Amino acid sequence: MTRLLTVMLLTTALTAPAMAAEPAEVVAHYADIAAASYGDSLTTAKTLRTAVEALIAAPSDQTLQTARDAWIAARVPYQQTEAFRFGNPVVDDWEGRVNSWPLDEGLIDYVAGSSAMNEENSHASLNVIARPKFTLSGVEVDATTLTPQLISGTLHEADGIEANVASGYHAIEFLLWGQDLNGTGPGAGARPFTDFATGAACTGGNCDRRAAYLKAATDLLVSDLEYMVAQWGEGGAGRLAITADPNAGLLAMLTGMGSLSYGELAGERMKLGLMLNDPEEEHDCFSDNTHNSHFHDGLGIRNVYLGEYTRVDGTQITGPSLADLVAARDAAVDARLRAELDASVAALEAIKTAAERGFAYDQMLEAGNKEGEALIMGAVNALVTQTASIERAVTALGLSKIDFEGSDSLDNPGGVFQ
Repeated sequence: MTRLLTVMLLTTALTAPAMAAEPAEVVAHYADIAAASYGDSLTTAKTLRTAVEALIAAPSDQTLQTARDAWIAARVPYQQTEAFRFGNPVVDDWEGRVNSWPLDEGLIDYVAGSSAMNEENSHASLNVIARPKFTLSGVEVDATTLTPQLISGTLHEADGIEANVASGYHAIEFLLWGQDLNGTGPGAGARPFTDFATGAACTGGNCDRRAAYLKAATDLLVSDLEYMVAQWGEGGAGRLAITADPNAGLLAMLTGMGSLSYGELAGERMKLGLMLNDPEEEHDCFSDNTHNSHFHDGLGIRNVYLGEYTRVDGTQITGPSLADLVAARDAAVDARLRAELDASVAALEAIKTAAERGFAYDQMLEAGNKEGEALIMGAVNALVTQTASIERAVTALGLSKIDFEGSDSLDNPGGVFQ
């Protein structure tokens, strides 16, 4: 009798469902993933800085390509951090320093003819690299020495104009690739390595200043990422804010997921460009790397829900998740959201695969290109669909209603694809 009871107890213990995660555990694990994601972004930015230094020291096709490859690699972990935006003020207040787009690149360097014209931005053709001294907002600026402080404190968003992007990944991207002048045709930017050469080999003029600007912008990116890594470490402002009130932390997580899904990625980064058939609305427009950036944004949204992240060294991070909490409250909502997250990642991966086979994202934006439209709208629709289930998850958890980031391209009933 005693033996039978023991067997029954063991069987019950083995088959009983695991205890649901606690909100406090979920938000703490979320902060751990943020720390790891920003840590990887910092590591890859330092690798990019080393490659930039090698390019400046010995300009060649090879060192330029190595720097470009390092920039593309640096985008992989960073784009996955974008799911930490919108719900976390410490990230929202900072993000514009490292990932603002689109930019009036003529603020920084030479550009082709009419592309420097912008009636709404008098600094669109400033060309700081060619001008050691200039007037900005009525103040004489000495830019003889190009420093991170000059870029961040004086040039970035000068006069409060968002298109005056002087720092971050896209400023560096422009300096490494130059303008993509191919419209919706094949080809990315094609800046020659000689734009960083010395003496008579220099093309584009001011090669020493171009190199100095690139170095300063890359140093600034590293320091900005160091700041954000600290915010998610032990005692950091980001970690403390998200863990102080676990329910508020859960809302921040879901706000980041829904806002990136809907207004930012589906709307501003994807549908708007398709409506306008405008490659200037392409996120990584100089390098033709947009397919990768969109894919890793989608992956980042799913990471937050599942409590998963794969580090750049291959290490898998897993732990208590939103999915655990939602499944304990409403298994059907959890199953639906998991399936929809998988579907959006698959749709974004289809764009990535097509681009890697030679059908670049800016070519997909061409007016009348049905294949491109189908690929992009497949992902847009999947992202919009999953946003509704993110709202269902909010309800399942008994949290207050969230207003996700919107987009005119999605919200306007008169839009082209409505």
